Amino acid sequence: MEKQMVFLDLDGTLLNEEKAIPESNKKAVRLLQEKGIHTVIATGRTPEQFAEIREELNIHSYVSINGQYVVFEGEVIYANPIDSYVLHDITNMAKSNGHAVAYCNHEAIKVSEKDHPFIKTSFDELKMAYPSVDREFYKTAEIYQGHLYCDSQDVQLYKERFAEFNFVRWDEFAADILPKGSSKALGIQKLLEAAGVKQENSYAFGDGLNDLEMLTLVGTGIAMGNAVLEAKAVADFVTDSNLSGGILKSLIHLGLIEPDESCKAKTCCGRCREKSRQDLLKAVHFI
Repeated sequence: MEKQMVFLDLDGTLLNEEKAIPESNKKAVRLLQEKGIHTVIATGRTPEQFAEIREELNIHSYVSINGQYVVFEGEVIYANPIDSYVLHDITNMAKSNGHAVAYCNHEAIKVSEKDHPFIKTSFDELKMAYPSVDREFYKTAEIYQGHLYCDSQDVQLYKERFAEFNFVRWDEFAADILPKGSSKALGIQKLLEAAGVKQENSYAFGDGLNDLEMLTLVGTGIAMGNAVLEAKAVADFVTDSNLSGGILKSLIHLGLIEPDESCKAKTCCGRCREKSRQDLLKAVHFI
């Protein structure tokens, strides 16, 4: 059988609203791994922000920082730092406008301002502590992504001035700063090549604006039921929400997992197979 690979976004996809992994998703990952199917995390987060998740799920490959830092089986295969001069200019503009910036690399996130309300709101929603302040972090370390903290209408100011960058919103008051051409999709391409997996044998689950390129690149892109409309529009189909077993149901639908495999009984009674069919009829919507 040809190699297959499944990419899983974190927030709004693999994780619930409390930033924990539902049991159905733990089961889905375990069953994929038992069948020898590569399971990969694809996220906008930095590696240190999901180290415990990787350990819990026994996952050693990931596309992190929106494709800017990619690891295959524990080895870094791609890293694309941002020019520090651009970060300097963005930082100065943000400071003059009362906004804030974060600097992200594979080891840490530092922010430009102390006690900024937009930073606090965004990290509170992630259930994470306020990052430490280091306004010159970009001068001493390689940075793979920035965050811009401002009102949604103000992002346009930065898009016009820094046309070579994308500002991808992930929160009401926060947007990722990425070089144009960079995305989870680029990181996935690097990883597929390293693993020797054909594009048509790849699958991805996502829910956000930073998942659009990923969902269109892979062989089969699946949007969660709770996904933004833009993600649902580009996906091959829409499954149930991250709170209702959408990942497991779709894997059964795709034939990557058999309904019987998700049954805890040693001898399957057949009820799970019929229930899976009924769930899929309700949850999966082709577009």
